[in-house]
Amino acid sequence: MRKLKSLFSNLKMKYKLFCLLFLILVSFSIGGLVLLQYALVAYNDEIHRQSAQSLKVSSALIENEIEKMKGFSYRLSTDPYLQSYLYNLKETDDDYEAYLIGVTIKKRLVDLGAFEDSIDSIQLYDTTDRGYSAGNRVISIANERLLQYKQGTNKKDGGAEWFAPDDQDGSFVVAREVNAYPDLSFERLGMIVVRFDMQDIVSSFENSLDEREMQLLISDSNGEIIFPQETTKKDSFLMASVQGNDGYQLVNYDADRYFVTYSSAAYTNWTYMITSPYSQLFQAVNLVKSTVLTIYLLLFVMLLFLGIRFIKGITNPIEALNRKMKRVQKGEVEDFKVESHVRFSKDEAGQMHENFNKMMNQIHSLIEENYKKQLVIKDAEFKTLQAQINPHFLYNTLESINWSARLGKHQETSRMATSLGFILRSSLETKEALIPLADELEIVNHYITIQSYRFQERLSFHTDIPDYLLSCKVPKFSLQPLVENAIRYGLQEIIGVCTIRIEAVQEGVNTFISITDDGPGMEKEVINKLVSGDYRPKGTGLGIRNIDNRLRILFGPAYGIHVMSEPDVGTKIILKIPYEGGSDSVQSAAGR
Repeated sequence: MRKLKSLFSNLKMKYKLFCLLFLILVSFSIGGLVLLQYALVAYNDEIHRQSAQSLKVSSALIENEIEKMKGFSYRLSTDPYLQSYLYNLKETDDDYEAYLIGVTIKKRLVDLGAFEDSIDSIQLYDTTDRGYSAGNRVISIANERLLQYKQGTNKKDGGAEWFAPDDQDGSFVVAREVNAYPDLSFERLGMIVVRFDMQDIVSSFENSLDEREMQLLISDSNGEIIFPQETTKKDSFLMASVQGNDGYQLVNYDADRYFVTYSSAAYTNWTYMITSPYSQLFQAVNLVKSTVLTIYLLLFVMLLFLGIRFIKGITNPIEALNRKMKRVQKGEVEDFKVESHVRFSKDEAGQMHENFNKMMNQIHSLIEENYKKQLVIKDAEFKTLQAQINPHFLYNTLESINWSARLGKHQETSRMATSLGFILRSSLETKEALIPLADELEIVNHYITIQSYRFQERLSFHTDIPDYLLSCKVPKFSLQPLVENAIRYGLQEIIGVCTIRIEAVQEGVNTFISITDDGPGMEKEVINKLVSGDYRPKGTGLGIRNIDNRLRILFGPAYGIHVMSEPDVGTKIILKIPYEGGSDSVQSAAGR
């Protein structure tokens, strides 16, 4: 928690505001979605309750129609005419009389309602199983089915028995024995079978179900589906999944989900069930949910976008001010002066920008005032450093001429005097601080000419400089003192031959000039003292330190001299300068 708190406190201001905005939007979104879910759950429960109530009403209507069939069978079995006809059939042996009685029975069945709606047929059987039928759809009942009717009705002892459709007969059947009531003997006179069409009874109810892709299922007390006659594995699975007598539940079958409402009837002990695809039943609810979620998402994105724009309006001026300060801190600004025509808002961020600009303009004024003073001081310092070269070089050269004169070498003395004159004339006539590398090498060559007469074959001098670098501008008298140092601390410290080499390469925008000798070299501690100015060399000691200061004054702190040396290996001094020697403004500033 402490790390998280520390991480949050170190975040940028705009990210903190983003987190706050996101937290607020997410909180309101979650709250709204929770309320929406609660409303949808309540709505779903209401749909479930209404569906269960509708099933109860519908099942009650169907049960009422079935109860009417039961009452209809009772009226048939107790009809005095039918009872008398059956009694006469039982007593007569005359086939013709029996035929006439049968015709009379059929007429009576028609009068009692054999052709009414939902009635497939009324079939009356006497004690010898002779049948007399009338109705809309009369069939011949097989002996096995007839025996099933007789056994079922016999157990009821005059009561009604229900029979579900089978493979041969798709009608529902209510049957009962016909017993003699007039004399209260209850003698068995026959059996009445009423076949009725369950599809016709539930057709009006099923029509409303088909519109919503629902299905009505009816099962008996054993859980066997008795309606509709043709069922699927899905129907059996859904019927077997219900628990209890009344209720509703969601049932998963394969990859689909079904909403099941079921209710048990007290009269027939049947179970009525309505099944419907969950997606179809709650399509409107799902549509509302998807619409609300889409609107929530769009509002969330829109508010987040507007919030980000608002936050950026606050933080962008602050970040811009921070970037200004960093540029000033890193020294990336060339001029501290700020344009006064830029306008900012009047809030706190705008006031900070305005105050910062005023401060920068004041700094610019102070720098301008101080710059002229620094140029004068810098120019005096540079000329002082440049002037230090001439006496030092003149002292060493005159010493070499003195040695040559003592040895009587007049021609060599003349050449050395000529070279010395060239060098002095170059120093006096050349007013620029930067000269071409070719001119500097000519000064070095005259110096080598002077020193060659002194050291003869012990001095070996070579140059390796590409022609295109000969025009590169270098500080005047920047190489000659380094060659002089190579002779003094390299050649004079050994007995044999000392090779001095000058090389130049270009790398990007910089030029690197190296002066290498194979003299005795130096320890690392001596190099550090030499570069820092703490080492007290032989003679005046104005070489490396002097040139390094001049390079830094001319080109800046990124340029200067780097010394590489190892004992018994040699010394390499590298000058790093800008290619072409820097801009004209630098040259003119340094030459004043």
